[in-house]
Amino acid sequence: MTVLLELTLRENTDDALSIVRETLDQTAAFDGNEAVEVLVDDDNPLKLVVVETWVTTAHHATYDAWRQTPEGASRLGTITEFRRKRIFSSTIPL
Repeated sequence: MTVLLELTLRENTDDALSIVRETLDQTAAFDGNEAVEVLVDDDNPLKLVVVETWVTTAHHATYDAWRQTPEGASRLGTITEFRRKRIFSSTIPL
């Protein structure tokens, strides 16, 4: 299953990128995460798409629940002006 997290940073600073790295290091280390990749928009480097791959939807749901706790809270809200998450758990066979 794949999660796309679209982010628009307020500014592209070392501090902002440090928060992105810190948050995504935690994501990558979470049980059931298979991969995390950050895509940067060629036309606007403030716009990022985080591509997360998870073993199952249940793994991602556990991770998402953890992010809602004080221990799992990220600081992304302090550096972003836009966030949208989209979850894809099925595909069309080709």
